[in-house]
Amino acid sequence: MATAASQLSFSSPIAGRGRRQTRASASATDRHEVVSPNRRLPLRKVPGDHGPPLLGALKDRLEYFYGPGGRDGFFASRVRAHRSTVVRLNMPPGPFVAKDPRVVALLDAASFPVLFDTSLVDKTDLFTGTFMPSTDLTGGYRVLSYVDPAEPNHAPLKSLLFHLLTHRRQHVIPAFREVYGDLFGLMENDLARAGKSDFGSHNDAAAFGFLCQALLGRDPADSPLRDQGPKLITKWVLFQISPLLNLGLPTLVEDGLLHTFRLPPALVSKDYGRLADFFRDAGKDVIDEGERRGIAREESLHNIVFAMCFNSFGGMKILFPSMVKWLGRAGGRTHGRLATEVRAAVRANGGELTMQALAEMPLVKSAVYEALRIEPPVAMQYGRAKRDMVVESHDYGYEVREGELLFGYQPMATKDPRVFARPDDYVPDRFLGDDGARLLRHVVWSNGPETASPSLQDKQCTGKDFVVLIARLLVAEIFLRYDSFDVQVGSGPLGSSVTVTSLKKATF
Repeated sequence: MATAASQLSFSSPIAGRGRRQTRASASATDRHEVVSPNRRLPLRKVPGDHGPPLLGALKDRLEYFYGPGGRDGFFASRVRAHRSTVVRLNMPPGPFVAKDPRVVALLDAASFPVLFDTSLVDKTDLFTGTFMPSTDLTGGYRVLSYVDPAEPNHAPLKSLLFHLLTHRRQHVIPAFREVYGDLFGLMENDLARAGKSDFGSHNDAAAFGFLCQALLGRDPADSPLRDQGPKLITKWVLFQISPLLNLGLPTLVEDGLLHTFRLPPALVSKDYGRLADFFRDAGKDVIDEGERRGIAREESLHNIVFAMCFNSFGGMKILFPSMVKWLGRAGGRTHGRLATEVRAAVRANGGELTMQALAEMPLVKSAVYEALRIEPPVAMQYGRAKRDMVVESHDYGYEVREGELLFGYQPMATKDPRVFARPDDYVPDRFLGDDGARLLRHVVWSNGPETASPSLQDKQCTGKDFVVLIARLLVAEIFLRYDSFDVQVGSGPLGSSVTVTSLKKATF
């Protein structure tokens, strides 16, 4: 691990003169143009500054975590101050965790998509932003999330994860229904006993059990892990992203403990070893497949652990409570529409919840897309400019230099009022019909537009379609069982905390 002193280098990322300059869509332009080359927008210098070294980064970090308005307020205040949705600022964690916190922030739907174009931006080691967690937390390997598509191991690793997600596809729906059926049974018991039920804790156990049973054919409850998997994963994830979290501790304690120094990987190595031992056995067939594709067995193992635990389990831990929150708040009329659609589609397909039945539930699919739009499970994306370019917002072109780090805050892109009407409202039928379909390209939770499919040459989420599928299954399962439900919502370090206070059983 680098020393604190070595990590405080704030040298300019800009190299020498004579570089090519491109528009974000890869069109060439003259260095002396005063308008952007494609849409002929006026060119503007990126406003904002990073402040003095060290002090500027510390100031921004404290405002980001503890300032008025929270994280959203931090970015919105910059947009207001500079009258621009492309601004310079420092992104946490800054010193002494990140070497260089300086970014060009893209805070609208027009500029954000440049982050998907790997011909223009490099993604090397940028999964968590301005710092990369120690590889001691992943068995000594840089796992796929940190690998740029130009690297030779990117395609083999991503193809292995495609295999992981698809080789047992016929087991996904049955496993989901069994595991989440048990979850709702437990929640009904809680409600009968205590009048409320914590969705998050039940979801953690169900998500891990479902993923292992559906994708690997193994129930962790029948292994030495027993019911400890979610707790081990949550602790392991904390050690990776603690510099980005607000746990609600006293400011000086939290900022000093979590945001200033890295937590030592050795403190979680035993827990990670237990997870790796489980997947070494349960994932043997997938590891064998990796070996046939030329990937070392240990490298396959640690990529499987990361994909299953950080990406998939972590995604369900954030997305599913968010889905339940937004649906719970949507009210009885929306619940009635969803229940009617779900039950009619299932009846039309022999009383079974199948892929064909799901295809006949357009409102369910729209409701899922809307949850992914209004509260994307991954809020931030990064990319380093490969060359000089012009990045366009709705109104201006901005010159960005080779080597500068671009950062996108997705909630501002997916709640851009110039794209979405009522952007801060959950509108479950937003994506119905032709007009709704045209909006889907602006749903970008997967590090790419919803209208695109992930490939071996990009960084779009390997599990994009899998995530949408299981979210649709969750909505369908709820409204097969219940006419309506009520929730109480709080906040937590990784998203919403949801308590279900009533479940009204199906009556039609």
